[in-house]
Amino acid sequence: MLLLHGLGATGGVWRGVEAITPATALDLPGHGAAAWASSYTFTGHAQAVLPLLEAFDSPVPVVGHSMGGVVALELAVLAPERVSRVVGLGIKVAWPPEDAARALAMAQRPAATYDTRAEAVERFLRVSGLAGLVAPDDPMVEGAVVDRAAMGEGSGWRLAQDPRTFGVGVPDIAGLLAAAGCPVVLARGEHDPMVGHEQLAELAGDAVTLPGLGHNAHVEDPAAVLALLT
Repeated sequence: MLLLHGLGATGGVWRGVEAITPATALDLPGHGAAAWASSYTFTGHAQAVLPLLEAFDSPVPVVGHSMGGVVALELAVLAPERVSRVVGLGIKVAWPPEDAARALAMAQRPAATYDTRAEAVERFLRVSGLAGLVAPDDPMVEGAVVDRAAMGEGSGWRLAQDPRTFGVGVPDIAGLLAAAGCPVVLARGEHDPMVGHEQLAELAGDAVTLPGLGHNAHVEDPAAVLALLT
């Protein structure tokens, strides 16, 4: 299967899933080790992933978290013959104007510099929603921060994430669900503040809430997320 991380994270967040079952996780453009682009859209992310999807011998399930869930739906529309099923976990589906404006403002900020790696890691954990779930020295954090000196950028540390990725836009989930050419499961953790069960149920009557879990349910309980595929 193909695993797609959320905004601000990296493919490393899927380590728990990869420990259970054969799967492929990657860094989406503007995140982790992936190259930065001049601009970011959900469709652009999907197009960047498509060559990897086409390399599989047969159609595969795609599991995406938050922004990655939208990209998974975009792939199901872009290449229906390559995607057997989509699980969209923790997708933010309600976008009040103030939320969209806040995201756009974040996209317009320059990349912040931190004096130490520890400070940069702390910021990454907050941005990705992993603070309190993942220790600063966890292997999951590898590739999430960058030594600016090693990149010829001067001193200090920064996130590997391009701030402009926050400008990816507001997804048309209803339209993507209508156009997707495969079964789709929308799910959330019970304590996810980003999306409510009723919001998902309005889009998909069989929406699933995973008891006891939060926004990063795939990190908290990888097996529970994998169970959504069946």
